[in-house]
Amino acid sequence: MSEVEKTLLYISEARQRAAKAAQELERDDAELHLIKAMRESEKALADEHRRLMQATYFAVPEDQERFAV
Repeated sequence: MSEVEKTLLYISEARQRAAKAAQELERDDAELHLIKAMRESEKALADEHRRLMQATYFAVPEDQERFAV
């Protein structure tokens, strides 16, 4: 699980960097396509973080998915 935690941390840090970069680009009146690309990256990283959390910490083990009826 420590490798999962490291990966989640790296994704979170990358998302924060993308958000900061987008803010700096906006502040510097950069071209719109650059700002948009950074915002899309921020969202994609947030989505991936959520997906990985759900697939690891909140996943149901396969043996519990099969209930005897």
